[in-house]
Amino acid sequence: MKVHAEKLKSGFEGSIIDLETVGDFDNRFSDSRRYAGIRPVIFGFICADRLEVHCAKCPASIKRLNKKIGSLINELGRPFYAFNSDFERGVLFYSLDGKVNFEKELNRETYEKKASVVSGLEIAQYGDPFHDNGKACMDAWRRGEIDKAIAHNRSCLLKERDILLKRGSRPSESMKFVKVD
Repeated sequence: MKVHAEKLKSGFEGSIIDLETVGDFDNRFSDSRRYAGIRPVIFGFICADRLEVHCAKCPASIKRLNKKIGSLINELGRPFYAFNSDFERGVLFYSLDGKVNFEKELNRETYEKKASVVSGLEIAQYGDPFHDNGKACMDAWRRGEIDKAIAHNRSCLLKERDILLKRGSRPSESMKFVKVD
């Protein structure tokens, strides 16, 4: 596993969490089962005094990353924020075998595009090699371009921090969780 860590003052209470993943959505479902085939390969967060990005280096290290995520989740300050909390909640539900509550949502409506918000609020790209294209990040990770994938997640976290500081958040909506056998 590779870790990027830096000190910074977040400017808000709680933790922003952002995942980069591999796998496909199952669009037959509108509940947590939509995310059952997706696994995190990067777990990034910003909290009170730091930004960290934890990255699995290959498919074999994803289980190790999941264990790290499980321990980090319990250490992070609340509330939890995400740009699309259904995604983070759904992926983590299957990866950690349990619910992780995200109290705050950074998008104003479901499926709002982060790239549009970043552009509209005139937020910097923060060195994002993929300019808000998560699929390009997933492809880069699969090719072993770990540093580019980490740079993308870092930039996502900083953009989401700026979104929170510039326009605030809203309460997360409820999600139906269904175990898959």
